[in-house]
Amino acid sequence: MEWQLQQAKMKFSELVKLAAAEGPQTVTVHGKAAAVVLSADAYAALVSKKRSFTEFLLSGPPWPDDVLDAIDDRPRDVARDLDF
Repeated sequence: MEWQLQQAKMKFSELVKLAAAEGPQTVTVHGKAAAVVLSADAYAALVSKKRSFTEFLLSGPPWPDDVLDAIDDRPRDVARDLDF
């Protein structure tokens, strides 16, 4: 449900109860979404889904074969000569 800011201020208790019972409630300012009110449970579920950077990378689409070939064909030495 969408709430205009003034309406949300006047009926904040109702807004919070609806967020808990029916799900996220959007608050608008000048007709544009400005905030979303969530229940504490919905917020906890949202923030608990954090993934590591490695998990994020591995969850994407498979890499093209040419990229994998380039990775496999790279030099294995890690050192390089530096001139000081």
